[in-house]
Amino acid sequence: MSYLESLRVFVRVVELGSITAGGRDLRLSPAVASNRIKDLENRFGLRLLNRTTRKLTTTEIGRAFYDHARRVIETLDEAEALIGSFSGKPQGVIRLTAPLGLGRRLVAPLIPPFCAENPGIEIRLRLSDRNVNIVEDAIDLAFFLGEPTDSALKWRKIAECPRVLVASQAYLDAAGTPLRPDDLAGHNCLLLRYPRSPEYYWTLQTSDGPRKMMVQGRFDTDDGDVLRDWALAGHGIANRPLYEVTQDLTDGRLVEVLPANRPLPAQFGCLAPHRRLQDPKVRMFADHAVRELRPLFQH
Repeated sequence: MSYLESLRVFVRVVELGSITAGGRDLRLSPAVASNRIKDLENRFGLRLLNRTTRKLTTTEIGRAFYDHARRVIETLDEAEALIGSFSGKPQGVIRLTAPLGLGRRLVAPLIPPFCAENPGIEIRLRLSDRNVNIVEDAIDLAFFLGEPTDSALKWRKIAECPRVLVASQAYLDAAGTPLRPDDLAGHNCLLLRYPRSPEYYWTLQTSDGPRKMMVQGRFDTDDGDVLRDWALAGHGIANRPLYEVTQDLTDGRLVEVLPANRPLPAQFGCLAPHRRLQDPKVRMFADHAVRELRPLFQH
């Protein structure tokens, strides 16, 4: 087996904390991934990983080896990217991540035409509404809805994404229609939350400027599409991106709540480690995303 391939498996296993996850990310079975790790350990006569039934950790030498192995893989990837830029035929893997709903509706459709134009590129898209550690998970490009806060990452804005508060008419008939922001206090607000998420609030636009509203509800989830489903089923008020519920509003399945006090729009764009955007194929996909998606938000 290739030594470099074994290094790549070791690096991903350490980053993802699991032989199964590391192998899956590289499209290898757990057995093959495990054998690659064993090959490295046999080569050096040292244990690189401590394996228990509950978790996997690096040994002291394994951690030191990981730091060097990661740099080797990064250097190799950069060298391949350089060759691709000169040849005009970029090759390799691009790892993308996006929130679930945004990823399904906006990012996933970008991939087939991009790959058709660039047959040497593979795309691996991971969707999750939870916070993702872009650096530790070796993400090349993370599509993001909100306010970027990590100055270590390069932010490329695509558009401002309007947000709306929505509920079904059945819910409003039963619970009453809020007429001003303070009325939200008496309603079941459907919340997007994940473990260790911060204090929850909605920031609404008012005549006096943005106003932070602390909201409460009996339901919360880490999947934005579930919030929309709950709203459609009449369970409460949801704060959703306008692109996600436009058809529901048009067809009358949902009603906009407090239209004069919409939530602040979210920034929609992509984040990447600075060095990743030096890779031509990553820059190409970012350009492709901006070109295809920006017109969708221009009214």
